[in-house]
Amino acid sequence: MTMRRHDMPFGAQMTPEGVRFRLWAPSCREVRLCLEPGAGPGLPMAARAGGWFELTTPLAGPGTRYRFQVDGGQRVPDPASRCNPDDVHGDSEVIDPAAFPWADGAWLGAPWASAVVYELHVGTFSAEGFAGVTGRLDYLAELGVTAIELMPVADFPGARNWGYDGVLPFAPDSSYGRPEALKALVQAAHARGLMVLLDVVYNHFGPEGNYLGAYAGSFFDPGRPTPWGAAIAFDGPHSGAVREFFIHNALYWLEEYHLDGLRLDAVHAIQDGSPRHVLDELAERVRAAAGPGRQVHLVLENDANQAARLGPGGYDAQWNDDFHHALHVLCTGETDGYYADYADAPAQRLARCLAEGFAYQGEASPFRGGAPRGEPSAQLPPQAFVAFLQCHDQVGNRALGERITALATVPAVRAAAAICLLAPSVPMLFMGEEFGAGTPFLFFCDFGPGLREAVTQGREREFGQFARFAGPEALAAIPDPCLERTFLDSRLDWGCLGQPEHTAWLDFYRTLLRLRSSLVVPRLGGMGRYAGSFQVLGPAGLRVAWRLGDGSTLTLLANGAAETIRVAAPEGAGVFATSPEAARGVLGPWSVAWTLKPNEEELP
Repeated sequence: MTMRRHDMPFGAQMTPEGVRFRLWAPSCREVRLCLEPGAGPGLPMAARAGGWFELTTPLAGPGTRYRFQVDGGQRVPDPASRCNPDDVHGDSEVIDPAAFPWADGAWLGAPWASAVVYELHVGTFSAEGFAGVTGRLDYLAELGVTAIELMPVADFPGARNWGYDGVLPFAPDSSYGRPEALKALVQAAHARGLMVLLDVVYNHFGPEGNYLGAYAGSFFDPGRPTPWGAAIAFDGPHSGAVREFFIHNALYWLEEYHLDGLRLDAVHAIQDGSPRHVLDELAERVRAAAGPGRQVHLVLENDANQAARLGPGGYDAQWNDDFHHALHVLCTGETDGYYADYADAPAQRLARCLAEGFAYQGEASPFRGGAPRGEPSAQLPPQAFVAFLQCHDQVGNRALGERITALATVPAVRAAAAICLLAPSVPMLFMGEEFGAGTPFLFFCDFGPGLREAVTQGREREFGQFARFAGPEALAAIPDPCLERTFLDSRLDWGCLGQPEHTAWLDFYRTLLRLRSSLVVPRLGGMGRYAGSFQVLGPAGLRVAWRLGDGSTLTLLANGAAETIRVAAPEGAGVFATSPEAARGVLGPWSVAWTLKPNEEELP
């Protein structure tokens, strides 16, 4: 049995003398440890330098419930709690990490180039939480994905949430199961050759249940407002403890839970003027802790399109919103909001994403008032970009949570999926996409009174600006995010898999992923700089070619227009085509043809 425990300067730590409790509370004069009911009024914690309070006691052990009392008043949960069984306002619980019987010691991860990511929300993927995800791992392995990415699981207020309102970043939310259930999920995934990635949020805390301001006011910078309140003070006068809190969180998930990687949410919202940005420090510390034998992957969401953050020693990849937006405009014709940046030439912008990474590499963004966006990215390998047709944001931020199959024709969606899943970039599916799920994915939450009403009214104001929701009847049709029904309506309907329509989608996705695994992935390793090139064909056609790592050439021909395009027949062996005509260079509406040409210099 392998023991996995991440030692950190925060929270409750098992020691031979008992449990050591530590809290950073620089705003406080005194802190007491309050053990579970019946243990007395609280034990005084010794004040240490730098705003720390500490106590080691044999009165606590695994399973002990506790809180901290700050300055003789409010009792708060541990911000580094490993478990908060009664939600974010309740007691924290001491966990002994060494008690879990790990048996996956031989698992060292998998190469990033082999990744096919499946993003899922634990609560709507299954009604059984972590155990429910574990129960469908065989299905996911047979589908052909190689990594599951969990939307944030850090403890959030209430019984349902997307996860981006977490306030206890070390504690898996109790609505999904105990810490042992998440560890069992990771271990079971590894037994099937699946990586497990976790979405983490280091740019803000949720609006309910964050008590840090009561005892650690210097954790935040009130002079920097954000949509979620004062910014986290990564570069303030006491930023050392703040930075360590999040860096240890990353190390904790990777070491104590043996996760294979993290996806950092919205890092463009992290404000840090330090000589060394916290993102750079985090990546360096993670790489050093993983060592040379283990493969750990770090992925960013970064609206700034900072290519310099990607590459050896930094971050493996970034979610490529440019790819999604260009493909979405091509499929649906929608051009409002941020889609306006892709409306002028969606095929050209899609082709550039496929060949070079970002569509915006320093050009002016009309949606951002003409401000330049992005950095040159053609020098990066395609695997530095995660490409997707759907994700939680792009589905769930719609008023009605519609999936792409409700917005575009079947031929368009099939062609888009074929583009996404066979390109050399790392593809990502959103749960249920592979069987054409008809259930929406809506925005939902479960805040307390007051905040609940504000969220509902804010949602109505947000969408009331759109013409299609003008008038009270249209606004009333928008699901209330605070109702349990909205959450339940977002849960996948696994019973539909026996229906011909959904079986056909599943077979289609399985076929594409088998082709990717057998014909594309083995050739990706070692792809060089500037490996892709593209050409626009007609009003909405494109040709993209890549020099793969083994010297072969992978070529895509695609047409997203109503008019047929005739081009020279693609060279090489056919990999996939939507029709025999497309394979010969006759591209009807929503035609796709993939070919693979070996390196002739290496042929016998």
